[in-house]
Amino acid sequence: MKGTFVPINNRRLQVHTLGPTGTNCEAAAQYYLEQNNHKQGDVVLYETLEEALDGVMTNPADSVLLGCVVYPKLNEIVFRNLKAMSLHECFMMPTHPMVLAARGHGPVQKVLSHPAPVNLIEDRGYDIRLVTSNAAAALECAGGSADACITTSVAAEANNLEILEDFGPVRMGFSIHVPHGTTL
Repeated sequence: MKGTFVPINNRRLQVHTLGPTGTNCEAAAQYYLEQNNHKQGDVVLYETLEEALDGVMTNPADSVLLGCVVYPKLNEIVFRNLKAMSLHECFMMPTHPMVLAARGHGPVQKVLSHPAPVNLIEDRGYDIRLVTSNAAAALECAGGSADACITTSVAAEANNLEILEDFGPVRMGFSIHVPHGTTL
C-alpha cells in the first residue's frame, strides 16, 4: 500500500484567520475546529485576512482560511483567488460581546475601530481611526494611541481596558475557504 490513510478528524488542520488574539475570527476558528472534531487543529493568526490567505497557500493540503462575512474586502479575497481556492462552507455563531472600551475615565475624542463595527459609534462625533482588527484596536488603545476603541470584551479585558458601553454579542457569519484539491 502506497501512503498512509489518515482519518480527516485526526489530521492537523490549520485554520488561518484574523488576529491578534481576542478577535471574533479566532473564536470562530476554535469553534470550527471543535465542531468538526479536528482534535489536532491549530489556529494561526495574522494582521489581515489577506496575509492569512498567503499562509494558507504555503501549506494548502492542511490549511483553510476562515473569514468573517463583514470583513471589508472578503469579496476581493474570494474573487481574486477563484483559480486557487473556493468557498467551502459558512456557519453562524455569536461574536464576543462588542464594547466601547477606554484606558480610563477621561474624555473620549479619538477612537480606534476595525471598519466592520464602526457604525456602532460613527454618529457620536468621535475622531475615528481605522485599524486591522478589533483586537488590534484594543492593543493600540492600551498603548496610548487613542482614548477608546471598539473591540471585543475579551480583548478589552486582556488589555486592562475599562468597558464604557457593552453592545452585546452580534450573530455573525463566518466562511471557510479551501484550496482546490483539499478535502475536509
